[in-house]
Amino acid sequence: MRKNSIKNTRINGEVLRELSNIIRGEIKDPRINQMTSVVAVEVAPDLKTCKAYISVLGDEESQKNTLAGLRSAEGYVRTKLAKSINLRNTPQIQFILDQSIEYGVKMSKMIDDVIGTGEEHDES
Repeated sequence: MRKNSIKNTRINGEVLRELSNIIRGEIKDPRINQMTSVVAVEVAPDLKTCKAYISVLGDEESQKNTLAGLRSAEGYVRTKLAKSINLRNTPQIQFILDQSIEYGVKMSKMIDDVIGTGEEHDES
C-alpha cells in the first residue's frame, strides 16, 4: 500500500471535517442517530472515490438505520461537499460502519473484569 502524500492527507482531513459538519448539522433524516461521528476518511489519489468510516453510538438496529439513512442521502452529501470544498472532482462517497470504538470499549471492560477478579483472589 502506498503512503499518503501530504496533499492527500490534507484533502482527507478537509473532507473529514466537512463531512462531519454536514452529517451533524444539515441532514434531517430521522433514521440517522444523533450520536454519529466520522472516524476516518480515505480519499483516493485520483479524487474519484472516498471511504468514510462512520461510528454510531447505539444498538445494532440504530447502526443499520443510520447507515441506510446516510446511503440514501449520499447525493445530497456529495452536493454539499462539492459546494464547500473546491476539488477538481467530488468523490463518490462510500459509508462504512466502523466498530473500532465499540470494540475498544468492550476490550477495556473485559480487561477491567479480569483485573477485578484477580484482585479478589489476592485478598483471600
